[in-house]
Amino acid sequence: MKKIHMMFQTMVSVVGERAMDDAWAFDFPPTGRFVPVKVRDRCYWYFDQPDGKGKQSRRYVGPCEDPEIVKRVEDFSRVKTDYRIRRRLVASLTRDGGLVAAEKISGSIVEAMAVSGLFRLGAVIVGTAAFQTYSTVLGIRLPFRSTMTGDADIAQDFVISNDVRDSLPPFLELLHSVDPSFREIAQPAGSVVTASINDDGFKVEFLTTNRGSNDDLGSPSPTPAIGGDSAMRLGLMDFLVQAPIRTVLMHGAGVSVLVPDPARYGVHKLIAASRRLPLGDGALKNSKDVRQAEILFEALAENRQSADIAFAYVDAWRRGPAWQEGIRKGAALMSDTGRTALTAALKNGGRQIGETPILPF
Repeated sequence: MKKIHMMFQTMVSVVGERAMDDAWAFDFPPTGRFVPVKVRDRCYWYFDQPDGKGKQSRRYVGPCEDPEIVKRVEDFSRVKTDYRIRRRLVASLTRDGGLVAAEKISGSIVEAMAVSGLFRLGAVIVGTAAFQTYSTVLGIRLPFRSTMTGDADIAQDFVISNDVRDSLPPFLELLHSVDPSFREIAQPAGSVVTASINDDGFKVEFLTTNRGSNDDLGSPSPTPAIGGDSAMRLGLMDFLVQAPIRTVLMHGAGVSVLVPDPARYGVHKLIAASRRLPLGDGALKNSKDVRQAEILFEALAENRQSADIAFAYVDAWRRGPAWQEGIRKGAALMSDTGRTALTAALKNGGRQIGETPILPF
């Protein structure tokens, strides 16, 4: 497994820290500019920003003589310079450092989500869009085929969405700011919408944890914090989104995001693979899921994070026979190399956490 050079890992840390700072200052993002406008004998500041449709949107800021606004405009010059530097750093990291760049549409959507405050409200990117970021988290070069995706899955714990008492604007409006061709996916009459798709077939779907009975699995649930939209209840989601980590998506100047803990992601993928039909698209997704799990187990072990794997594995195993069967079936699909990596990680990690994980083989 190829490691990312330490120089590039240091650059990632810089980009991540600065991108997180930006997440708290998106009233005036560095993609726009302050413009003084003279009206009669007075000067006023306005803020021009691209609207995503080839035009500029303009909003009023305040009078030019306001000292607080003057300070904000002066600080903005520094922020914008920093933004340009970060864009060059991200370009270098993806071009020369071997890190994975998000596809343009995926990155643009995630960036728009970050600007809107989605990750501030506890939402987590899941699926392959999240897997792409593990290159930065673990300092490894990810195989290209394992990072390809045509969708973006966003999850939020039901309790957080219900209790946060804050909300985004309608999500379809946010998607339209990136691509006006996005439309809600048709549902049976009377059903609520949980996903949208654009003319190129790129799909954005909301997922959430299931706090009801198993009869509710696969049905939509209100998620008040996500623009009033609904999300699909999935049985494994509470395990996946528990204790997410913050990292940076390689897009633009870097986007600060939340993703699942990589050890939980790997264990989750084994179980997910066991529940798909071994035919057609299901077989392709199975292969991709298992390969992603193998990559993470191997990388975590090399980074001396076997305890993370053991902890996540034991947590899943203790959830009962159905979870144990899923782990066994998913592990049976692994290559010999993957099984060896998982076995070694569970033995080494088990000693570190004071557990003796039951091997799935």
